[in-house]
Amino acid sequence: MNKGAAGTAGGIAAAAPAALFVAAAGTALHRQDVLLAGVGLPWGAVAALLLLGSVELWLGAAFRSVLPAAACGILCYALTGWWSTLETGKRLIIADTAGNLWIFGMAVVTVAMLAWCRRYRPPRD
Repeated sequence: MNKGAAGTAGGIAAAAPAALFVAAAGTALHRQDVLLAGVGLPWGAVAALLLLGSVELWLGAAFRSVLPAAACGILCYALTGWWSTLETGKRLIIADTAGNLWIFGMAVVTVAMLAWCRRYRPPRD
């Protein structure tokens, strides 16, 4: 295994616990809102998406590959998608503004971070 492949494998291995952390922390955070002029603004969902983006950015920069960032985004999306399909009473994410912003915003943030992390690839010889 060459150095680049070992770094990518390590990055994907690091992405799994990072995705678990982001999925759990983001799901706990996404329901927070602030009442402004009688309207609830879901600042928790925005903060959860910022957390996801920062972890993906860190993974992409630390391992100089888009694969760890992609693995983190896919695994985080899969975990939260599973949590949103549990039976009533056990469901962690419901289909309201904050829940939709958290679930569907993950795809947007992941694609944006993958585009950004392409910058960190080492130059080819």
